[in-house]
Amino acid sequence: MRKSYRVKKEAEFQKVFDRKHSVANRMFILYKMEQPAAKHFRVGISVGKKVGKAHDRVYVKRRIRQTLLEYKAQIAPNYDFLVIARPAANGRPMAEIRENLVHALQLATLLPTSNK
Repeated sequence: MRKSYRVKKEAEFQKVFDRKHSVANRMFILYKMEQPAAKHFRVGISVGKKVGKAHDRVYVKRRIRQTLLEYKAQIAPNYDFLVIARPAANGRPMAEIRENLVHALQLATLLPTSNK
């Protein structure tokens, strides 16, 4: 994803956390914050050390990015959101990670319920 689609700065992450609007499932926690003036969504991805070693965290992060890229056109604009991976995401196949992330996005109303 291009840099314009990312939440990178700690202050921006904290802003989204402070809104305290979150949803969760077995593998992911999503925090969201509306940005009415934004042209498109921005996402921040966090995969902590509890998920596994560095190569495990990179594996999960890549799959999150790929899923978001696949659903980019369907994700609601005007939102900043954070995806936080839980340890259950470690070592799971792409299909399972995609399914759980789409479910979390639907719970957060960032993705319509009728998808691919």
